[in-house]
Amino acid sequence: MNDNIFQHFFDAQHNLNKAFIETDKGEVFTYADVFNLSGQIANTLRAAGLKPDDRVAAQVEKSITALALYLAVVRCGAIFLPLNTAYTDSEMAYFLDDAKPRILVCDPARAIASPKFTTLTLSANSAGTLVERAKTQSTDFTTAQRSRDDLAAILYTSGTTGKSKGAMLSHGNLLSNAKSLVQIWHFTADDILIHALPTYHTHGLFVASNTILLASATMIYLPKFDADQIIALMPRATTLMGVPTFYTRLLAHPKLDKATTKNIRLFISGSAPLLAETHREWSLKTGHAILERYGMTETNMNSSNPYDGERIAGSVGFPLPDVDIRIDAPQGEIGMIEIKGPNVFKGYWRNPEKTAAEFRDGYFISGDLGRFDAHGYLHIVGRGKDLVITGGFNVYPIEIENEIDAIDGVLESAVIGLPHKDFGEAVTAIVVKNGDVTEAKIKSALNIKLAKFKQPKAIIFVESLPRNAMGKVQKNVLREMFKSPSP
Repeated sequence: MNDNIFQHFFDAQHNLNKAFIETDKGEVFTYADVFNLSGQIANTLRAAGLKPDDRVAAQVEKSITALALYLAVVRCGAIFLPLNTAYTDSEMAYFLDDAKPRILVCDPARAIASPKFTTLTLSANSAGTLVERAKTQSTDFTTAQRSRDDLAAILYTSGTTGKSKGAMLSHGNLLSNAKSLVQIWHFTADDILIHALPTYHTHGLFVASNTILLASATMIYLPKFDADQIIALMPRATTLMGVPTFYTRLLAHPKLDKATTKNIRLFISGSAPLLAETHREWSLKTGHAILERYGMTETNMNSSNPYDGERIAGSVGFPLPDVDIRIDAPQGEIGMIEIKGPNVFKGYWRNPEKTAAEFRDGYFISGDLGRFDAHGYLHIVGRGKDLVITGGFNVYPIEIENEIDAIDGVLESAVIGLPHKDFGEAVTAIVVKNGDVTEAKIKSALNIKLAKFKQPKAIIFVESLPRNAMGKVQKNVLREMFKSPSP
């Protein structure tokens, strides 16, 4: 049996002429259209020298061709490496050096010439050398034989040292998660998902796309979140996957009401904490309870509030089928969340020491603090690590602190996440001066060093940072001092 995840996607289709993707321009792409394109791209990659287990790095805008590229890479038995389009040249240099891809696919404006890899280009409107070469290739391609443990993707996640780590995800990891989500969220071929998420992220690429592929359902594929557009599409869709930012912005829309949302059977939120206030407001305005779930780059989805049954605000529900979650504390008390199951990644790329340190008795140590309530619902109450989740993106403070501390006029800094109604958390820098430095100077310096989502939304100047007896900065004290949510 071939456990290549693409083979499972293909085998799930009973009608290849069924609509797979609809665009915001009204175009319709069938499963046959996208699979054929993936075959042409796979042949293009093979002709460029790609072999099984090679890496393909992709820093491209969301498009049908970009999704077909993902499918093509796994069909080849190679490893897909999606990279945020906001990453700077400096950040990209690190990823390319660490992952050592055979092929880089990027926007024509950011093409890189290197003897270490082949560069192919792909623009947001599907122009570039990748498409030009693919047009001359056959749609026929024999899907590479893969086992469940063979790698399908590497997703980079921030690390406490300031350097990102590559989480290695296998075909079995991705397939097990997609199967579970189809089951627990009741996806069928009749579903139509509004897809407004980015596809360089676990949520948009794997949670949304893989689930739809395995269910043989349809996606309305939007280039970005647009509240007017989503409101207009709701009457003909059945599901929406989003981050808390989606829901806070939709709540502000004058046309959001029970009539507008009556055809949607499921609203899902993840990638960042959903405020209980947002959950309540959404229920009152639409009659729907948002289903919140819990996932990570290293594990995909771990738990979910129930499809049938009470969805508790502030809870992430129950462990997924075949996923075991334990808390290293007595029942009802707060402790470290540890996860075991077929969804858990194979370790960090080229970092066996870090991999070994993050596992205990076969369980992945998540770094998140949580508790189970008396009814078995999991509640995330904080993070043992200093991760900030803003608008669905993971940001580790040390990376921003290193850049701020290097600026003339800065003595030291501490970066924390503060409650934000729109983004879940806002990256906030607490800075101690030792010279003439301004907020504008700091933001200007960071603008060329860090992706936009990592840049502080606020900079607060203080006389000193609070420390404990060991001299460690007390970020919990800072969060308490400045915790008032944004208006």
